[in-house]
Amino acid sequence: MRPLDGVVVVSLEQAVAVPYATRLLADLGARVIKVERPGTGDFARHYDSACGEVSSYFAWTNVGKESVSLDIFHPDGREVLDKLVDRADVLLCNLSPRVWARLALELPDRLVVGELSGYGWDGPYADRKAFDALVQSETGLVSLTGEGDVMARAGISVADIAAGVQLQAAVLAALLQRARTGSGARLRLSLFEAMAEWMHQPMLYAAGTGAAAPRSGAHHPSIAPYGPVACADGAVHLAVQNDGQWQRLCDLIGLAPHERFATVASRVAHREELQNLLEKAFSGLTAAELLTTLDAADVPAALTRPITDLPAHPQLDTWVDVPVPGGTARMLPPPVAGFDWSPGAVPALGQHNDRVLRWLGYSDEELSSLRARSVL
Repeated sequence: MRPLDGVVVVSLEQAVAVPYATRLLADLGARVIKVERPGTGDFARHYDSACGEVSSYFAWTNVGKESVSLDIFHPDGREVLDKLVDRADVLLCNLSPRVWARLALELPDRLVVGELSGYGWDGPYADRKAFDALVQSETGLVSLTGEGDVMARAGISVADIAAGVQLQAAVLAALLQRARTGSGARLRLSLFEAMAEWMHQPMLYAAGTGAAAPRSGAHHPSIAPYGPVACADGAVHLAVQNDGQWQRLCDLIGLAPHERFATVASRVAHREELQNLLEKAFSGLTAAELLTTLDAADVPAALTRPITDLPAHPQLDTWVDVPVPGGTARMLPPPVAGFDWSPGAVPALGQHNDRVLRWLGYSDEELSSLRARSVL
């Protein structure tokens, strides 16, 4: 048994945020029925072509789901959707608030409903388009990321991930509440608020000091040495956070006590000089040799690896080949161990039309009629 075996999730989803939330629910055993547009489907299917016939985004966020292609605004398609909602335990949606309102679905009291919008349902930004990079910009993440005068978006869809994780947690809490009370819940979350929650620390820092932390590339803005240090064949990332670690690093490189480096704040103030000293000391070592030396001295460090090295990382030995349309993709299991997990395939568009509609009670003749009228 998996924790969500028997739970039916119907999702009117696209892009990354809600698909990621439902992927996490599917990992826990939920039956996730993904409703997509006939013909084109979720537009994230075609962001790139890295995984067979689908994008890397789509392969990652749609493992183990069933895909139903359905024109939800056709009267017959709406009838199918109503039947799906009636059989569901959870209904999730990240269509625009305007489209969601146009659907005007009748929602049973026992249903857990999760609605994700860009900026919320009221306020001056309610009608604005919101995508991951835009939300990173609006919440200040882009202004903090980069180096010197150069700003950068985070290298992953962090706003979408923030929203997906928080939505999944809220759904799980609502299901627990329903088990106790018999009543569902109406959950609302915006991409903007999800990212703003994750921006609390830099916001509090700026409010308390009167200025945002400076952009410092891969280095920590308020701790040093905390960032990559060049060596003979690459770089090693240091993370020296306390006096004991700092003293062991000084002993390792033969650095005598000095006022300029006595405190974390003074090391940050003299970061460039400190960086030059460290790189001079380590210039004759390869990254592997340097990491071994730092480990022996109990100084926290890690190799600075390219993403292409991750599949062969010695700490990861549980890769699984997951079927995707047109091929397979090598993926990791959920990071939290303790539950059984066997990955289902990433679905082709409309792959499960017949299975799902027969489950709803449609006959072969009715299915043929719906296909002939392009409802499916």
